[in-house]
Amino acid sequence: MTEKDDKTYSISELAKEFDITTRSIRFYEDQGLLTPLRQGQTRIYSRRDRVRLKLILRGKRLGFSLSETGQLFELYDADKSSVTQLNTMLKLIEHKKAELHQQMDDIKVVLMELVTVEKRCRETLDQAKQVKEPN
Repeated sequence: MTEKDDKTYSISELAKEFDITTRSIRFYEDQGLLTPLRQGQTRIYSRRDRVRLKLILRGKRLGFSLSETGQLFELYDADKSSVTQLNTMLKLIEHKKAELHQQMDDIKVVLMELVTVEKRCRETLDQAKQVKEPN
């Protein structure tokens, strides 16, 4: 093991590096996604914890739930070859893409409905003005 592999981090160092709160990090720990060592009340995070935190945050940006991220971690821990993990990841990506496409379709429908309602409101206002202001 090299000196770099032995590097440890405090909770405040990780919070600062990833621009998140220490509370968020403790939450991920409570969810079993991070497993820091302890010296009394002090948490000591390893390089592995740092990488996992980075992956948790990336997964959140991609729309994966913490449960899905945890599932990927478990698969990796069980099979270091990553084959199972990568196949599962591909399924999650496929599912997430389908969800996003559905959301885009739903947004398009809502936008069209809003345009229709807006048009009716403007027409009704114009009619009300004409009734109020006869020539």
